[in-house]
Amino acid sequence: MYDPTVARLTYRALLGRRRALILFALPALLLVIAGAVRALTGADDQIASNVLGGFALATMVPIIGVIAGTGAIGPEIDDGSVVYLLAKPVKRPTIIFTKLIVAVAVTMVFSAIPTFVAGLILNGNGQQIAVAYTVAALIASIAYAAVFLLLGTVTRHAVVFGLVYALVWEALFGSLVPGARTLSIQQWSLAVAQKVAGSDLVTSDVGLPLATVLLAGVTVAATWYAGQKLRTLTLAGEE
Repeated sequence: MYDPTVARLTYRALLGRRRALILFALPALLLVIAGAVRALTGADDQIASNVLGGFALATMVPIIGVIAGTGAIGPEIDDGSVVYLLAKPVKRPTIIFTKLIVAVAVTMVFSAIPTFVAGLILNGNGQQIAVAYTVAALIASIAYAAVFLLLGTVTRHAVVFGLVYALVWEALFGSLVPGARTLSIQQWSLAVAQKVAGSDLVTSDVGLPLATVLLAGVTVAATWYAGQKLRTLTLAGEE
């Protein structure tokens, strides 16, 4: 189910110069913000939670997910080079699964690690804040990568739709509108973070059992449907 050649090509595409600049810029900005906040306010658990929840999890993680998820396959579909990949003796589900693994790995590295470091800077992991949000970032990375990989297979405007979802739905509505929170990957991952932190500093509007089911369901469904779309694309290319 995992093809090293497909993985190598996908890593090369994702870590190209243009995307790499964006991937490094957001974590760097988070660390700068964390350093500035710590210098101005000292170690404060509530402020640490606000920064990690408001910027790291609500903005940085989904945007990195957009870059990694759509970039894993979208450009190949846009320029037509995916035809050459599909012509190789590699099963279509293997291609999708391999690209998902790469997208998840890239999203995790560029979101979870900076989140943990920022948490240490902000309050030294007081009340498990850094660990809780790091776990949330890791879990959210999987769902985001799957959803945005699917977007990359169904539309040429995957980045635009992905950014709208990340910035408008997750960062804005997912944080402010009660009804929208239930349908937010951010809130689902926060349910896990709440369990890890074990305090009122990290909260979610979704219970842990439901959040677990939704995270697993969305990831599996998005991956499966991406495979179906790739199979359709193959037939169209062969015709």
